[in-house]
Amino acid sequence: MKRNWQIFWHLVFWVSIVSYFVYLTIENSKITPREVAVIFGIYSVINIGLFYLNYLYIIPRLLDRKKYQYYAIALVSVIIVLALAKYGLALIFKDVLLEHKGSKNTSFASYFTSACLTNIFFLFLSTALKFGTDWFLNARIQRDLETQRLSAELAFLKSQINPHFLFNSLNSIYSLAYQKSDAAPEAILKLSEIMRYMLYESNDGKVDLSRELQYLQSYIELQKIRFGNNAFIDFRITGEVGTQQIVPLLLIAFIENAFKHGVANDPSAPIRLIINLNGTNLYFYIENKKHHNNRDVEGGVGLSNVQRRLDLLYPGKYKLEIQDKPDTYTAEFTLVL
Repeated sequence: MKRNWQIFWHLVFWVSIVSYFVYLTIENSKITPREVAVIFGIYSVINIGLFYLNYLYIIPRLLDRKKYQYYAIALVSVIIVLALAKYGLALIFKDVLLEHKGSKNTSFASYFTSACLTNIFFLFLSTALKFGTDWFLNARIQRDLETQRLSAELAFLKSQINPHFLFNSLNSIYSLAYQKSDAAPEAILKLSEIMRYMLYESNDGKVDLSRELQYLQSYIELQKIRFGNNAFIDFRITGEVGTQQIVPLLLIAFIENAFKHGVANDPSAPIRLIINLNGTNLYFYIENKKHHNNRDVEGGVGLSNVQRRLDLLYPGKYKLEIQDKPDTYTAEFTLVL
């Protein structure tokens, strides 16, 4: 289909150019239909043929293969041969091509030089178009490849989220089941709601911010079920939540990290989570007291995952600061949605 459109636009271009010059010639001089047919018919075919000979055959077979000497020889040969052919046609249609302006003694040298310059012009035009077309085509291919690479990387990063979240949540529910807590069934139900969102509702490039915040609240409720009445979190949302949209599952890693590595059962040092909205500007802050008995030295994939996603999806639109102190851990960032 694209090739058909290219052919169509090439035809439109040449028909327009030839028609324009025919119109100017007829308007500014007395010329017969036979003279128009000879001057523009025969010579247009030769010049356009020369254009596509270079565009479709000589450049791909010689220049693109870096056979520069053969390419130069081919151009010089084509220029000379077609210039001689044009002079031969001029002799055949001498009354039109050599005498139509009243100059009956047009020399071979002047006509041959003029024909060579015309040939060089059409060769230059075809070469410029070929290089321009190839440059734009290669640029588009590079953009497509980069888009595919980024899409594949994002898909891989997102594929890590579900098992990472599920692993942490199952650990929490396991604790409830091990303690034979009556909250275990409710926690499983809450987990199923959260997984439904992660698997089915977050597949679009962006989701409503209100839905993402609801998902965060559901996760916090799941953690509260795990800790019973001993979970303390100061969660505040300020500003107006309207039609803003956000890439899904960006914020959850910070909250997971706070519950997994932090202390959630100390009323004097609750987990502090603040989300402030100002139009399309989002401010996120989370702080937690560190759990010194945490044996998980691997740190998980969550935070490195989300930072890479921010780099890919919001380049130049976010600022992230993390402070890992001996007793506290804070993460703060601003994001332009």
